[in-house]
Amino acid sequence: MEQIWQTLTDTWNFVAQRLTPSVMTGPITDPVPVFLVIIAIMLVAPLLFERFKLPGIVGLILAGVIVGPNGLGLLERDSTIILLGTVGLLFLMFMAGLETSLDDLKYNADKAAIFGIATFAVPMVLGTAAMLLLNYSLLASVLVASCFASHTLLALPVVSKLGIMRSQAVTVTLGGTLITNILALLVLAVVVKAHQGNLTLGFWLFLIPSLGLYTFATLWGVPKVGRWFFRQFGHDEGAEFTFVVASLLIVSYIAELIDIEPIIGAFLAGIAITQIIPQLSPLMNRIQFIGNTLFIPFFLISVGMLVNPLVLLQEPRSLLVSGVMVGVAIVAKWVPAVGTGRLFKFDRSSRMVVFGLSVAQAASTLAAITVAYQIELVDQLTVNGTITMILVTCIASPWVTQRWGQTLKPGRSTTAHEQQALANPSRSTSPRYRILVPVANPNTEDNLLQLALLLAKSTQGTLLPLHILLDNEGPIIAAAKTRQDQLLAAAETIAHAAVTDVEPIGRVDDAIDKGILRTAQERNANLIVCGWKGYSTYRDNFFGGAIDNVLRRATVPVMLTRFTHPIKTTQRVFLAVDRTSLTAANFPQLLTLSQILATELKASFCLLYVVAVFRRAVDRTVFASINSDIPIQPVRVSFASYVSRNLIADDLLILTAKFNAEFLGLPTLGIGSETIAHQNPSLSLIVVHIPLI
Repeated sequence: MEQIWQTLTDTWNFVAQRLTPSVMTGPITDPVPVFLVIIAIMLVAPLLFERFKLPGIVGLILAGVIVGPNGLGLLERDSTIILLGTVGLLFLMFMAGLETSLDDLKYNADKAAIFGIATFAVPMVLGTAAMLLLNYSLLASVLVASCFASHTLLALPVVSKLGIMRSQAVTVTLGGTLITNILALLVLAVVVKAHQGNLTLGFWLFLIPSLGLYTFATLWGVPKVGRWFFRQFGHDEGAEFTFVVASLLIVSYIAELIDIEPIIGAFLAGIAITQIIPQLSPLMNRIQFIGNTLFIPFFLISVGMLVNPLVLLQEPRSLLVSGVMVGVAIVAKWVPAVGTGRLFKFDRSSRMVVFGLSVAQAASTLAAITVAYQIELVDQLTVNGTITMILVTCIASPWVTQRWGQTLKPGRSTTAHEQQALANPSRSTSPRYRILVPVANPNTEDNLLQLALLLAKSTQGTLLPLHILLDNEGPIIAAAKTRQDQLLAAAETIAHAAVTDVEPIGRVDDAIDKGILRTAQERNANLIVCGWKGYSTYRDNFFGGAIDNVLRRATVPVMLTRFTHPIKTTQRVFLAVDRTSLTAANFPQLLTLSQILATELKASFCLLYVVAVFRRAVDRTVFASINSDIPIQPVRVSFASYVSRNLIADDLLILTAKFNAEFLGLPTLGIGSETIAHQNPSLSLIVVHIPLI
């Protein structure tokens, strides 16, 4: 038998030497060729494996095996690879947090807790028993079992690509991952302290309070700081991205300082940051693009470079240890996934997606087994078995997730957001918006475009930025034409950054209002978004300003906006209506528009029902047609006073235009809108006019 193993070992070494270029005496060290090889792997490996209907991330891992020190030896797993791989790991967990909705986690908190405890307890029991049977010590058995209990969301890019990130199965898995990884890493900390003889009362007195304080500070403090930063520097896109990355690294480093794995900090940082970044914004798109295209592939390749296929041939006992570890890891994750899935009445596809996401062992497992080996709690055979387990589960996880995720229909999900969409069919059947946005002032252009982009992208619509040059005072000068090109180019850049269709329009006309209305008809726009200063002059009231004329003659909905803070920092959205507006034929369209905006801003939504002061009671029969999940707040006092007392700077108030087209000298929008705008100069407002046609 030993001769057979030796023969196989010699054969592998011979093949590796033959496949390695003869001109090379060692791994590539020149930075440019090293980076070239890695970029080539990132380009070719996913495309090649996806051609054979295998997940691309499997190709990245296997490519790391081939080019790594245990394969052809083209690349060395040096400090640079380790650094970028670590950043990629943090980005992977960070993006998992970004995709995690706190509302969905709260809605599925019971299910996530049950699954998290189950997917921790079952591997701990099975893993400890299995390793004890292999004559491991109790502490070593418990530590290896904690490696089975934790898991890495390696297949998260597959889920994101399939468009099922917000399904209930994925949300439950994300919540369960947070629970099981924290528990597994706590076990690691306890076992290490016990092995070193330092498991004292002081350890517990420090760890538990510091963990609770750290979690609260992250989830509460990061959004506070982020909103302040975006209000101060929201105009600088580079500063926004740098702030997000800095927040990720700071939170992860603080986690390490209190003996918590940085990946837990990265996940919490993502949950905290996602509250202030709209899902469809250009900033979110940049984060996802950089993470999925650069950092996460580095991590996957670095994981592959750890694998040494020869370990199975060099020591026969490695096969036994590796086989047991692989078998226990798969069974211990399959049992809770299927068991809790049946308890939650998940269909088969959902149960297998949960299993596919939770079976991968990489990040926490590597961290735990490395620490255990360094303190000599486990031997080299355990490390070899761990690497084999990582390889098998990292290949199985994305394959299972993609195989069953393709059959998981979004309609089967029952998350909070999706239940609201199902209960309100108008939300899912809203038209594809072609949104016309007149741009003239660079200082207000960003918020206007961000609002229009959220609405357009949520319905797979098109952005129509418009700039008008007036020719009623003589020829157009070159400087004006250049400024027009610059404004439209900036709008186009923002739209492309958010991956939204855009049709920039430069126009010459004799009046601003006529240019807007004519363009809306010519380009089939079904929504107009304009900036609003918050008041109208006497001249506007008597003779009609550009905004007034657009409102009087528009045949499509018009949104007039006044933003006093970056739109991305919005925390609450209020739609104010009275009895007349609530019973109007255009109310469903107004409600749908407001709900889409609140959902994409990840803000809470409330309907303010303004009741006439002289009415003694609220007639609740008018609410019969409104979804019962929508919170409704009756307002019986002066509405202007209510707004001043209860709404703050990060709120967004949506009003309906009280059209005064027949009364000269009065504001076209109505006195109420201008009164609220005047009395609350720090409040962001949107006034919506939906013509009845």
